[in-house]
Amino acid sequence: MSSVNIDHRSANFADQLVRRMEELGSSACVGLDPVVEKLPACVGADQEWVAIERFCVGVIDAVASVVPAVKFQSACFERWGSEGVAAMGRLIGHARRAGVVVILDAKRGDIGVSAEHYAAAAVAMGADAMTVNGYLGPATLGPYVEAGLGLFVLVRTSNPDSDAVQSAKLADGRSVAEMMADHVARLGEKVVGQRGFSGVGAVVGATKAEDGVALRRRMPKQIFLVPGYGAQGGTAQDILRLRTEDGGGVLVTASRSVIYAFDVRDAGWGASVRRAAEKFVGELRAIH
Repeated sequence: MSSVNIDHRSANFADQLVRRMEELGSSACVGLDPVVEKLPACVGADQEWVAIERFCVGVIDAVASVVPAVKFQSACFERWGSEGVAAMGRLIGHARRAGVVVILDAKRGDIGVSAEHYAAAAVAMGADAMTVNGYLGPATLGPYVEAGLGLFVLVRTSNPDSDAVQSAKLADGRSVAEMMADHVARLGEKVVGQRGFSGVGAVVGATKAEDGVALRRRMPKQIFLVPGYGAQGGTAQDILRLRTEDGGGVLVTASRSVIYAFDVRDAGWGASVRRAAEKFVGELRAIH
């Protein structure tokens, strides 16, 4: 296992992520979405957040040498109050010591001082990047960039009812998602790294890849964080639509299909998680 401790304030986030993706030959990201009822029996504890922390340590250890990044679903930890948030902070540290790029999936969306506080909290926890909802306007995003964080801005999300908002047409003919893509591209020009990608990326769902070609044209320098592949309906062809011309620029996420790939009675559940992660990576490598 790698033991590289990454400092997100010392390098462009996109360069850091691309370098790690190249080292592992992987464009996979494993989502940490822990649910108490789905955990292996052997990690049980009187306090739910303790069981969740034990489980996530095992998942991180299982996938750290296989995938370049993990994505913490903040809500799964916040629901357990201060203990859950503290556990997430320790787990982020554990992941970064293992050399894994850490994305905080918090989807923050406020402006001004509130955004500054959210950004400072993410930095204090040690996250390399976070997801942000930019639909309050461009000022929503600036504080995170100024704090040195990578960003993945919600542009075209994978949930079915996102069409009601993101597909709506503006007076100039663009969709709402295309308008957001233009904002992301403009802001992202300020933080383009040596590898040609911006530290400001975009969330674009594999299940919405019919819009992917137009969005990629508008965001040629953005890394796309891509949910919705596999069980949710996204296909290999969809991933191809979202890539850059040279076949890069995507970080594809999977959560449940990897982290719950075991029998709850299996004491060796970590090996099953690793095999599921390796299978996920192999599927993405096979996409041409």
